[in-house]
Amino acid sequence: MKFLKSKINKIALLVMLIIGVGTIGYMSLSGYNFVDALYMTVITVTTVGFGELQPFSPEEKVFTIFLILTSITIFGYAVSSFSEYLVSGKLFQHFKHRKVEKQINHLKNHTIVCGYGRNGKQAILKLGNYNKEFVVVEKDKEMISFLDSEGILNIEGDATLDETLLKAGIEKASFLITALPSDANNLFVVLTASQLNNKCTIISRASNESSYKKLKFAGANNVIMPDKLGGNHMASLVTTPDVIEFVDRLTIEGETTANLEEIAVNDLPSKFINKTILDLDLRKQTGCTVIGFRNPDKDYVINPEANIKLVENSQLIVLGRPEQIIKLRQIF
Repeated sequence: MKFLKSKINKIALLVMLIIGVGTIGYMSLSGYNFVDALYMTVITVTTVGFGELQPFSPEEKVFTIFLILTSITIFGYAVSSFSEYLVSGKLFQHFKHRKVEKQINHLKNHTIVCGYGRNGKQAILKLGNYNKEFVVVEKDKEMISFLDSEGILNIEGDATLDETLLKAGIEKASFLITALPSDANNLFVVLTASQLNNKCTIISRASNESSYKKLKFAGANNVIMPDKLGGNHMASLVTTPDVIEFVDRLTIEGETTANLEEIAVNDLPSKFINKTILDLDLRKQTGCTVIGFRNPDKDYVINPEANIKLVENSQLIVLGRPEQIIKLRQIF
C-alpha cells in the first residue's frame, strides 16, 4: 500500500493499533465501557503511574504486562525513527513532498520541464514571464535545493521513469519540454511521456542530427537543436545582418514586452468564426498587423491575404508594439 511506504505513516498506524488493541482488550476482559477502556489503555501505554479503576484479575494483569512491553517497544521505535527523520532531514522532505503533491494535484494543462540545465532555465524563464504553470523534474540534489530556495515547483527524480512523470502530473499536462543533456535520455522521456499521455505536446532537445528522426518517431512534436540554431544565427549575422537585428528586436519576452502574439480563432467571439481577416479588422481596432496564419492542417501562410477565412482550430500570428499587443489582449 502507498500509505505504508512512509515510515511516519507506519509509526502512526502502530500507535493507533496498540491503543485499539488495548481498548478492545480492557472492554472484553474487564467489562469497561469505551471511555474507561481507552483511559486505562492510555495510562498504561504512557506509563504515567495512575492506578487501575478496579482490582485486576490475573488475566487482566497478564494483558496489562503484554500491553506495557509492546507499547514500550513501539514507542521506542517511534522515538528513534522520528529522531532519525529530524537529523537526516527526511522529515522536511516528507512534508515537502506532501505539499508538492497537493500543488501538482491542483494543476491542469501545465508544462513539465525535464532538466534544469541551460535550456531548462531558459524554458522556465519564458514560461514564468507568461505566467504559465510548470513543474521542473531534476535529479541533481544541488539543483533541487536551488529550485526550493527560489520557490519553483519541482520533483526530484529521474525523468526517464514512469513514476517520476506521473508524480509531475503528466496525465493532466498539456506540454512537456525535455532538455536533458543526453539524447538517449531525452528519447526515453519522449517514449514514456507519449505512452502516458498521447495528447501532450512534447518538445525535445537534441544534440546530434542523427537523433532528430528518432525523437520525432518516438513521439516528439518538435525537436530543437540549440547548437544548430546558434550556428545558423551567427552565420545570418554575416549574410543578412539588418534582417537578423530587426528580427531580434521582435521580442516575445513576456506579458508586457511582447511584439508578437498568437490568437486562437476558437477563442475569438463567435461572430468572427468563418469571417475573414478583413472582417476582424485588427489594424483599425488595435494597430496590430496579421503577419501569419496557420490553418487546421498546421500549414502556415506568411503575410496572409485579407480574404482568408477564420475557420475553427486555426491560428493568427500578430505583430505590434507592446502597447498594441496589450490592447489586443484586452479586446480579444
